[in-house]
Amino acid sequence: MPLPNDPAPGLTVEKIGGTCMSRSVELLPALFLRDAPYGRIFVVSAYGGITNLLLEHKKSGAPGVYARFAAGDEDWQAALEETGATMRQIHGDILSDPEDRARADAFVDERIEGARSCMVDLQSLCSYGHFRIAPQLMTLRELLSGLGEAHSAFVTTLLLQRQGLAARFVDLTGWRDDSHRDLKERLALGLEGVDPARELPIVTGYAQCSEGLMREFDRGYSEVVFARLAARLGAREAIIHKEFHLSSADPKLVGDKVVKIGHTTYDVADQLSNLGMEAIHPSAAKILRQAEVPLRVRNAFEPADPGTFIGPEAPVGARVQMVTGLDVYAFEVFEPDMVGAKGYDAAILEVLTRHDIWIVSKTSNANCITHWLNGSLSSIRRAERDLAQRLPNAEITTRALSLVSVVGADMAGLSVTRRALNALADAAIPTVAMQQGTRRVDAQFMVPREAKDSAIKALHRELVEARHGDVPAVPELARVAAE
Repeated sequence: MPLPNDPAPGLTVEKIGGTCMSRSVELLPALFLRDAPYGRIFVVSAYGGITNLLLEHKKSGAPGVYARFAAGDEDWQAALEETGATMRQIHGDILSDPEDRARADAFVDERIEGARSCMVDLQSLCSYGHFRIAPQLMTLRELLSGLGEAHSAFVTTLLLQRQGLAARFVDLTGWRDDSHRDLKERLALGLEGVDPARELPIVTGYAQCSEGLMREFDRGYSEVVFARLAARLGAREAIIHKEFHLSSADPKLVGDKVVKIGHTTYDVADQLSNLGMEAIHPSAAKILRQAEVPLRVRNAFEPADPGTFIGPEAPVGARVQMVTGLDVYAFEVFEPDMVGAKGYDAAILEVLTRHDIWIVSKTSNANCITHWLNGSLSSIRRAERDLAQRLPNAEITTRALSLVSVVGADMAGLSVTRRALNALADAAIPTVAMQQGTRRVDAQFMVPREAKDSAIKALHRELVEARHGDVPAVPELARVAAE
């Protein structure tokens, strides 16, 4: 059954991240218990830290249940039980009613035991020589990741129902569903019979589908589900609730001088995603942009603040909106015979793609191509060895640096490059390289790693604070800066 083509006027689709989900009791008055609570659909992430336990730690790489199982580590069962215990502890702190706690406990027990049985059967099947476990690992990764979103959505539904709201649990994880549906069909089935004007749908951020969301988007899948839902329903706005404002820099770094961005474009959002700022996954931004659904990023704990609007409706004006940085490796291929020859760039890209290394940016001249990479040094070293075999006459070097980027929707006429270089020179920070594209949405400065924080402060002071010196700090940002 297709989703309604004419949703209720003013319908919004809203996503809540894992950190905010873990503080859902605090969010009750600010986000859920409103004079007009309906006309909204919420897509929720797993509680903070749960997906790390189920898969692997996103930043440190510490193995979770999936990583242990894939590596043949027999401790995966203990890790799964520990994850279930952590889930029960989390909802035990959130739910105050004993009956609700019992229902949530039963829900977790059923899902954890179901996953365990599936993994034991898979392990047993693959003990026979005719079967291999590797082709099933991505399916298992999808199954495990869905446990976290199902848990948070179910518990949130119980919490809101206890507050008197007509909340409805919408499970898109395909649990015990043997049908093979694509994402469009999965969304249609999940929302069949749902009336957002009279009830509050709480939707899992993971959706099981034939496309395999994790295969293409990995842990950005919840934002893709959120964007697809907003686009399909023709939402008035897509809203992401975070624990902070989208601001001009990290408040823990530059203090109360940060400024809330307020309004920007999808182009800027793409640049921030490329730099790991996670305003929104680039694929999700593309879906919303093509559907002409504007995005708003709000501070979940400041309901009166409109947050930052991302869309094309109003001109942003020429200004720098953010200064941020990312540790990178300069992967440089120098070959004197490169001049006028073809194929070097393609060979480098093929090797980097095969080793799944993220290319943040690149630059080239007559005989040298440099890619600025974000990834593990071990992976980059493997790529370096492979490329050396393909290009035996090339000189290949890898150097640890930091990329500091100045971003804005329209920076034409601001003399960003000149002012930035002067500010870095005044702060005695050496600039290893720099580049700015013709679209004037960002300017990138490569500096020594130990100088990254100092470079961000210097550029923020010159390009943001000089313009906003009389603008009061955003209260929540000032609080974060003080912590």
